[in-house]
Amino acid sequence: MNESATAELPKTGFGRLLTKWGLPAPLFLGYVGLLLFMIGDGVESGFIAPYMADNGAGTEIKASYVITVYGVAVMLASWLSGALSELWGPRRVMVVGLAIWLVFDALFLTLGLAGGNYAAMLICYGIRGFGYPMFAFGFLVWITAVAPVARLGAAVGWFYFAFTGGLPTLGALVASFTNPLFGHYGTLWVAVALLGVGGLVAVLGVRQRTGYRRLAPPDVKPVQSLISSVSIAWKKPRVGVGMIVRIINTAPEFGMLVFFPTIFISQIGFGESRWLLLVSVIYGTNIFFNLIFGVLSDRIGWRTTIFWFGAIGCAISILLLYFVPVAMGSQYYWLALIVGALYGATLAGFVPISALLPSLAPEHKGGAMALLNLGAGAAAFVGPAIVSLFLGPAGAAGVVIIFAALYLVAAVLVRFLKLPAETEKALASDGSLQDVEERVSTA
Repeated sequence: MNESATAELPKTGFGRLLTKWGLPAPLFLGYVGLLLFMIGDGVESGFIAPYMADNGAGTEIKASYVITVYGVAVMLASWLSGALSELWGPRRVMVVGLAIWLVFDALFLTLGLAGGNYAAMLICYGIRGFGYPMFAFGFLVWITAVAPVARLGAAVGWFYFAFTGGLPTLGALVASFTNPLFGHYGTLWVAVALLGVGGLVAVLGVRQRTGYRRLAPPDVKPVQSLISSVSIAWKKPRVGVGMIVRIINTAPEFGMLVFFPTIFISQIGFGESRWLLLVSVIYGTNIFFNLIFGVLSDRIGWRTTIFWFGAIGCAISILLLYFVPVAMGSQYYWLALIVGALYGATLAGFVPISALLPSLAPEHKGGAMALLNLGAGAAAFVGPAIVSLFLGPAGAAGVVIIFAALYLVAAVLVRFLKLPAETEKALASDGSLQDVEERVSTA
């Protein structure tokens, strides 16, 4: 499926610079569009749960049910984005995802929030959950189909730079400026505009032809493709294990955004503006470390990076993120910023999983990507679901400890994700080719 290893070098200086940095030059506008799209998606991340509670949901628990339904849709759409990209081509999947998000978010805002209608919130916000995974993870499939194997860690690092740059980093920062100007409801419409512009930049701006056509062989039927995208979990058990690691990667991130706003804004006393700034610091740090660990992982190994910087690092940093501010109080806000930055940095240690998983099954990359995306989507369900189940009986501290324990489970699982011998050889060969190309491009 990967075609770029034999592609000729970009002819422009800017294109050669992007290639040197590990970003596939033909997909550059896709990365730009993804960033804008995810900014629009991330605008609501710091306030949507309490805002729904005050505008029709009634309680924060009922608001978490809406987010959980949304998470189920995200999980299904994340799997479909990989499977359908094999059949339709990644670009078509992105277009469908963009249309779903715009239509059903408009319905959520008008019928749900404006009307205080809880049923409309559940339905429209839930269906909207099919939108961003089909757009974003459809583009991720496009990246893995184009990027050279030896630069795949860097290429997916750039993907997560754009992804988390928007959701929730710059999205939360935008909200911190627009909420005082337009109110929460007006800010949600600003998000629609940002997301629409980003979507159009990506789907109209990228001309690289691999994403315009189906990636599966012509003889593969739709049902066969969908079944194989699931059956690979037991045909290639390491891919299934990798999917679980991918779920654990961001489940605590999605979970904490359900109940952390209330704790940090009201109980600790940071207020909304300082909470949104903390979110921006967490994910602002994360976007840069996505690049750092993406590039580093191509040199020290994908598994090594995930184990030490991702799993072990997050197990420690998420405990610090909660317990340090709770213990020290609002007067030590600068400490919250430090531990927040640490969590954002260690969260980026999982970036190479998007390079590792398809490389575990090089002959079934499409199915592996479908499971990878399923894991990413399942995290949006698992995180809020854990909060819904355990916030009452275990309290906030108990939920955070559960999240830390999950990261330790991920550390154990990563040890089983050894690359096949043939993939190691291909990786070495592709790396040699890249070294030659770098020398030519800088000559």
